[in-house]
Amino acid sequence: MREETIKLVEAEKIIAIVRGVGADQCMKVADALYEGGIRLMEITFDQKNPASFQATADAIAAIGKAYEGRMLVGAGTVTTPELVELAASAGAKYIISPDVNVAVIHRTRELGLVSMPGAMTPSEVMTAHHAGADFVKLFPVGNLGTAYVKAIRAPISHVKMLAVGGINEENVADFLKAGMLGAGVGGNLANKKWIEAGEFDKITETARKLLTAVKNA
Repeated sequence: MREETIKLVEAEKIIAIVRGVGADQCMKVADALYEGGIRLMEITFDQKNPASFQATADAIAAIGKAYEGRMLVGAGTVTTPELVELAASAGAKYIISPDVNVAVIHRTRELGLVSMPGAMTPSEVMTAHHAGADFVKLFPVGNLGTAYVKAIRAPISHVKMLAVGGINEENVADFLKAGMLGAGVGGNLANKKWIEAGEFDKITETARKLLTAVKNA
């Protein structure tokens, strides 16, 4: 399954990041994303509210079951080995973190899941890679820009990197052309205002625009 997940990430390019959305709304977001063509979805743990961790895990489990064989669900903002274990027990297929925590990477790989830690500097990227990361999330890439991406890619072209932070349908192609293998898209896709207003059609429409931009890249 691990190799299949890696291949799907490489093929699909876009991971939808669902952050700060109640577990009850996550299924509606999943439906809208799937309708728009998205096949990879990350549901994040709210580090400010540890009491919500189990509800997040339950949402991962519910969507993973509902979309089994059609969409892969992963866990985001995973900062400890214990959270890796909770996500794994919920059926998460990949583990995404904001930082390079070697213990998190090791536990992810031990459990047979795909590791995607976040890094910014060349040293962080290489530390993650040597620890066993399958992909390194370059974050916050929108603030760094494509010139930074090209500079990083020059000596570190062998590491699979994903662009995360400030990515949208207008700039995703530029980051792919600069050397990113794919991208994680959060608030510009699973927009909280749209979700609160029940405007799930906007998520579907934006997903389609993103995927069109990816194909054209």
